[in-house]
Amino acid sequence: MKISLDSRILASLVTARGEGLSPTPGFRPASVSLLVFEKSEPHLLAIQKADTEGYPWRNQVALPGGHQDDDDPTAMATALRELEEELSIPPAQVEMLGSLGRFQTIAMREVEAFLGIWAGTGPVCYETAEIARVLEIPLSTIIATHIERRYRGRMPDVRELVYPYRDVVIWGLTAKIVHRFIERLLPAVGAPD
Repeated sequence: MKISLDSRILASLVTARGEGLSPTPGFRPASVSLLVFEKSEPHLLAIQKADTEGYPWRNQVALPGGHQDDDDPTAMATALRELEEELSIPPAQVEMLGSLGRFQTIAMREVEAFLGIWAGTGPVCYETAEIARVLEIPLSTIIATHIERRYRGRMPDVRELVYPYRDVVIWGLTAKIVHRFIERLLPAVGAPD
């Protein structure tokens, strides 16, 4: 299936711009960026967390992001700040389209996921104490898994919802965000049910 990074199609997948929405009481707000970019084909940018003893997200595949600071004016501003802090990707290299929604965790975090198109230029730099590596995952691989595992039209249980890629597996909150993105993307590009 040929997927295009047409910003009009991708913009139709988002529901809000992440501005002015209050966090759910009792949950700590955070933001992540689901960035897509063109290489030889459309890719998703992800990170693998560092292999640090005692680190709660040790070796997990994640989307770049973090907790909202008091001086972040919006959740989207948090996502952009975290992109620059974690991967040295400046806001000028990202067309942030909007929010894919909020996701709550058992650790009482409320994570808003933002969809953006990354220019794919410039070096990606990161602190090895927090991030082991940057992953460039072809969207076609994720979509194939989504279809083969019959995730379309349903939200699988957290134990079932996984997207393997080479030597890693996308699971948990990151898999939920990817699932929502793919569920919105497939009808927008005219993929058959």
